[in-house]
Amino acid sequence: MVQTGERLISTDAQRYLLLYMIAVLVIVTALIIVFFIVFQKRKNKLLLDKLKQQKEFEDTVAKTSEEIQEQTLKYIGQELHDNIGQLLSLASMQLGMLSVKISEDIKDSYVETQKIIKDSLAEVRTLSKALNTDVIQNRGFSESIKFEIERLNRMKLIAAEFSVEGNPIPFGNKKDGIILFRILQEFISNTVKHSNATELKIVLHYKQDELLIKASDDGVGFVIDDEKDSSGLLNMKSRAELTESSYRLVSQPDEGVQLTIAYPIVERSLKANDLL
Repeated sequence: MVQTGERLISTDAQRYLLLYMIAVLVIVTALIIVFFIVFQKRKNKLLLDKLKQQKEFEDTVAKTSEEIQEQTLKYIGQELHDNIGQLLSLASMQLGMLSVKISEDIKDSYVETQKIIKDSLAEVRTLSKALNTDVIQNRGFSESIKFEIERLNRMKLIAAEFSVEGNPIPFGNKKDGIILFRILQEFISNTVKHSNATELKIVLHYKQDELLIKASDDGVGFVIDDEKDSSGLLNMKSRAELTESSYRLVSQPDEGVQLTIAYPIVERSLKANDLL
């Protein structure tokens, strides 16, 4: 009987010891799991903070770069107007003073030269306005594009069309209008210089909460991957990102180029108002 009792006590002790060890193991495992979860959350938070800081840094650099470019373009525009414009004006005046001394045999050439100088002066002044941020802001986004299209047609560089669809929504963020206008300027410049296109079309489609911008030409086109490091194309994309717009550029050889930008005009206006 005594041995049987001792055996029962020993069995109970072993059982309690086993339960104790299991409890300790469960607690240790739970602590390890909790520690791992806390560590993982902490790690994820640090990574997210780092990514956020990196994004903020990149946005700041991009915005600073854009501001520097705008200041540079504004300076060039003012220089064109003040210096080159004045020189052409002076040349036109002096040429006019010589009109009484021009013989009949060279009068036609004289008149043609005078016309070229006046046309050059008008184009320099037009270009200076297109580069000046203040002029673009005062004129407005749509009118600035219309102004560029009229200049292209006047110079007979290309047959250009511009249209507006829907009910125009004013820009709550004025800087976004400048940035989007610069993207279209880059597109127009690329078309005129490299595409050998005969037609250029730009459409502004105002929807309920966004502005859809479409620009296209019928030029020679190109393979996007072959030009992915082009500074012009990179600038267009980075500028679109600054305005939180979706950006899509499509092109194939002999199929022209199509640019589509979806700008969240209402959302950006609300954000601009929140910052005031």
